[in-house]
Amino acid sequence: MRTPRGLITALVLLVLAVLPLLTQAFDQRYLLSIGTRIVIWSIAAVSLNMILGYGGLVSFGHAVFFGIGGYAVGILSAHGVSSGWIQWPVALIAATLWAALIGALSLRTRGLYFIMITLAFAQLVYYVGGGLEAYGADDGLNISRSRFPGLIDLRDKATFYWLCFAALCGTLWFCSRFANSRFGHVIRGAKSNDLRMTALGFPVFRYRLVAFTLSGTFGGLAGILLANEGAYISPAMMSWVKSGDLIVIVVLGGMGTLFGPLFGTIAFFVLEESLPPLLNLFAKGWGEYWQIVFGPMLILIALYARGGIDSLFGQRS
Repeated sequence: MRTPRGLITALVLLVLAVLPLLTQAFDQRYLLSIGTRIVIWSIAAVSLNMILGYGGLVSFGHAVFFGIGGYAVGILSAHGVSSGWIQWPVALIAATLWAALIGALSLRTRGLYFIMITLAFAQLVYYVGGGLEAYGADDGLNISRSRFPGLIDLRDKATFYWLCFAALCGTLWFCSRFANSRFGHVIRGAKSNDLRMTALGFPVFRYRLVAFTLSGTFGGLAGILLANEGAYISPAMMSWVKSGDLIVIVVLGGMGTLFGPLFGTIAFFVLEESLPPLLNLFAKGWGEYWQIVFGPMLILIALYARGGIDSLFGQRS
């Protein structure tokens, strides 16, 4: 159905699909780097939305899966294993196992306790990463990009971007199937009233554990791509600040919507890139305080557009 939301979504996806061609035509290669980051962070935001938007589980340590995926690639690269056929499965398995472990422990709690446990586990991994002297500790580590001989060359920025975009499309497709399946309906039902869902015979804990684990897997995928994007890993990629940014992105775009995380990511990075130079026009040095302007904007959206940016495009059909 041709609705404003559908047309805008199609236009956004079309622009993202041809972004390398646009940046080359207008000689704005820097925009391709920003676009790549938007696509990667969108994958992470969609993965968080699976548990935050649909499940009501506020994880304040989701960026840890960024770090696990990235560090798995970086550590293997540091030891001479550069094949993506080895790096990527190992990274995904590591992120999945860590998500299953965290979920098995944290999902036995609710509310503030759940938030604090996820944050505690994330900080644990963050400080472990900061103590790994062999891999750069707090300074991080330069790595070589994953190699897929005879298939694709990730050193080519356009090729890497299209790989990330394909991964985003796959993530969105999976999330769509997830949200509209019986499994997704149980997760959403448990968000509203988990006791009622349990009384109906659904093992809510197991459903939530699987959802949390899948969310961690896709977060690990985003971490793999982020490590390859900058050819660099550091503990900063899994700090609580990054987890907070992901929550802001999901809320900004629209929790519990398919394309809300994508809209939120685009808005977040556009504001991050445009507000500093705009503020510097008023007074030199003001640009580094762009969050002071961004904060009230987020509050206004929370007050007057409770469905996030996605709600501004009209009611969902």
